Amino acid sequence: MKIAISGTYSTGKTTTTLALSYLTGISKTHAKTMREILPIAYPGKRLEACLPHELIELGIRRFLERCESECQYNNHFISDGCAMQEWIYGTARLKYGLNPNEHILKVKWQKMSNYTSYEVFQKTIEAFGLVAKQYVKNNYDVVVHLPIEFAFTPDGHRPVKEKFRSESEKLLLQTYDEWNIKPLVVTGKLEQRLQQIVKALNLPQQMSITEAVELAMRDKINLFDSMKLETQN
Repeated sequence: MKIAISGTYSTGKTTTTLALSYLTGISKTHAKTMREILPIAYPGKRLEACLPHELIELGIRRFLERCESECQYNNHFISDGCAMQEWIYGTARLKYGLNPNEHILKVKWQKMSNYTSYEVFQKTIEAFGLVAKQYVKNNYDVVVHLPIEFAFTPDGHRPVKEKFRSESEKLLLQTYDEWNIKPLVVTGKLEQRLQQIVKALNLPQQMSITEAVELAMRDKINLFDSMKLETQN
């Protein structure tokens, strides 16, 4: 079964993916974040300073890595995120500014003074989105959606505006409807989410949920929470 753990920023996709993989024995896949890819594509540059064409490149690089990672496991994997994440990120930045921390008036001024660039950015994002949506529709057996339930965590890896996150959530839900994707929505604490997923999809259990959660939290701390950002020395 090809399972995608979907949702917007700070909804627990990575932790849920790790725990579900341990719990069921199904391989997990993970694409590098844009901040991890950035030093390779544009050494020394901050994500907030990237221009539209640079954001497009980062999104395509991540999309390609995600697809390659999922193809390794053929028809049996759990994906941390889904192939629409990069498109949603770009679309939200198109609306709220290339740097989510900027004031809305500055964003409007930039769009007016760089109208042609933003128009090209929009058309490119739309084309990229079509490919991403088709991939999700055709390549996942189940999309598990994690709604916004927890407080936003401005850890440097994500935009710091709650509006940015809520807009991404809204766009994701709209896309499910438009493409007739029926997500399995799970809620609650991690243990409750795992119980709901295993029961709904009739998945095997290789260990207890408590053990799976403990291993997932260990991996999250060791592999992801300690990730060095481009703003750190």
